[in-house]
Amino acid sequence: MINWDAHFCLPQHPQADFTPIAELQAAGVNYVSVCVGADMNPVSQVMSVIAGYRATIAANPERYTLARSVDDIIRAAAAGRIAIGFDLEGSLPLLEQPEMVDLYASLGVRQIHLAYNRNNSAADGCHDSARGLTPLGYRMVAAINDAGILMDCSHTGRVCSLEIMAASGKPVVFSHANPYTLVQHGRNVTDEQILACAATGGVVCVSGLSFFIGTARPSAADVARHVAYVAEIAGVAHVGIGLDICVRQPGLDDTPPGAFDAGYWWPETAGYQADQPPSFTPTGVWRQLPAELRKLGMGDSEVLMVLGRNMMRVAQQTWLAPAA
Repeated sequence: MINWDAHFCLPQHPQADFTPIAELQAAGVNYVSVCVGADMNPVSQVMSVIAGYRATIAANPERYTLARSVDDIIRAAAAGRIAIGFDLEGSLPLLEQPEMVDLYASLGVRQIHLAYNRNNSAADGCHDSARGLTPLGYRMVAAINDAGILMDCSHTGRVCSLEIMAASGKPVVFSHANPYTLVQHGRNVTDEQILACAATGGVVCVSGLSFFIGTARPSAADVARHVAYVAEIAGVAHVGIGLDICVRQPGLDDTPPGAFDAGYWWPETAGYQADQPPSFTPTGVWRQLPAELRKLGMGDSEVLMVLGRNMMRVAQQTWLAPAA
């Protein structure tokens, strides 16, 4: 049994404390994708974060494994370690160079989406005007496929996400998104997007963030309800978990350098308010999810699919085998 959390955020700082990762493992998680940067983070910050995270993983080999393959995850779980991969939220850190994708892959990035809420030169954000995937964006999708990285459509505009899914030669995921039918927020995904993702062979991983799940204090039951909806629409083989827990740690300022405008990235017109930050599920939700999913009629094998087997399948179909 492998439990797979498709998106988790530590402070974007090289000295981030990995205690929350250990807490995830204690709750039963075997693999977690940790964000190393987004469109608002300059490359200098992203590279500093990657270097710091890699150093922490390397310094604690008895606790952590930087995963390159599904086999690495399985071996880590058997040895009592949690496997970690990195994800990148947006294409701006790629500097408009598809060749950058291979570099990030070599550093541990296993998942990329092309736009974070706002439009850029490759793709559209979900809180911006609809233009569609650009010529550069098509090249980026091809580069992500070729590098053996999961193509992610979280935070991406609806029309653009459909074009990405049509262009990708490999399964596409939403690593942290919820059904728009249940909660009408621009970050959530429509039934059309859910079905298009499933048609690629991909997985929609449900988030536990309050804005997107529709409750002030999200619980395992709330997550399970959203999981059940995706399963009903697209089939249980196409739903997973990406709780999108974001951790803040005293003394670590991970604000992007320069003239950072939070209101641009999280606009009030889309429902964000600076004085009302989101809340997140506790990591212990992972212990409660099996029972909550069974309450909604899922059998044991279906629960295992949701908690990790679906994402393992997609990774096996996508990630390149490590060089001998």
